[in-house]
Amino acid sequence: MPKFSVLVILSLMFLTAVLGLSHGAGTYVNITEPYNATILHNGSIYLGKSGPGQTFSITISSLTTNSTGTVFTRGWNEFKVVNYPSGWIVKNSALYRSTLTVDITPSPNAQNGTYKLGLSAINTGNYSKIGSLNFIAYVNITPNVFRLNVSPENVYGSPGEPKSISIRINNTGVSDSPFVINVSGIQGVSLQPETVIALHHTSEIFKYAIFAKTPGEYGPVVSVDSLESPLVNKSVRIRFDVKPSLLADYYAIGQGSPIFPIIYEPSYVLMYIIGLISKL
Repeated sequence: MPKFSVLVILSLMFLTAVLGLSHGAGTYVNITEPYNATILHNGSIYLGKSGPGQTFSITISSLTTNSTGTVFTRGWNEFKVVNYPSGWIVKNSALYRSTLTVDITPSPNAQNGTYKLGLSAINTGNYSKIGSLNFIAYVNITPNVFRLNVSPENVYGSPGEPKSISIRINNTGVSDSPFVINVSGIQGVSLQPETVIALHHTSEIFKYAIFAKTPGEYGPVVSVDSLESPLVNKSVRIRFDVKPSLLADYYAIGQGSPIFPIIYEPSYVLMYIIGLISKL
């Protein structure tokens, strides 16, 4: 083998070894959010789904080891997003924490698809001689990041009587973005929106009270919208059947001056008392 070729090969081997040391051969990054995973230098990971405009976070532990197994509890001192799509907003981690978090907000106009992020865990000043660890993270941008279920689908009540419905938000995305619950379609009633948080990869049930002032059959619409992205939303229509109740009628008797023969008044007094007791 020509001498030049041997020298080239030896030089490449030496360069590879140096690069391995400079990148902290044997080091790793422990990802703790949005889920637990361990990644090596130049590795890659798929994070999951996020809606356009929905902020999500990646958290790592500062702990790592070097190629000899020496443990550094604060090996990583900084965590940065070094490459990301145009129009996205990133916030890099604080320094010298036991956990390091970057926050990433996709563009609210991001089209559906899978996007690539470049990240770097850094040993500041390389004082532990482990350099930095670089890896790639992929995230799928889509408005379909949660499932919605409302129960019961058929609600029965009396005028003015609040009835509780259960709203289940199954957040299948990686964002902890707040959601706003709205119920519309009950004539004569304006129900107030309620802001809730369903954490990523969790299913949460939220109670919401509805009521109607007058009898009737209503078809209210339960809507859930992401506070950060108008593109992320779902709605369900339910049935709300409101009928007068006998106890409510009894109570109403005592609110006016019934015009009945005097012989019937004792019985109406009794009905009013029954209605009044039902309100206690």
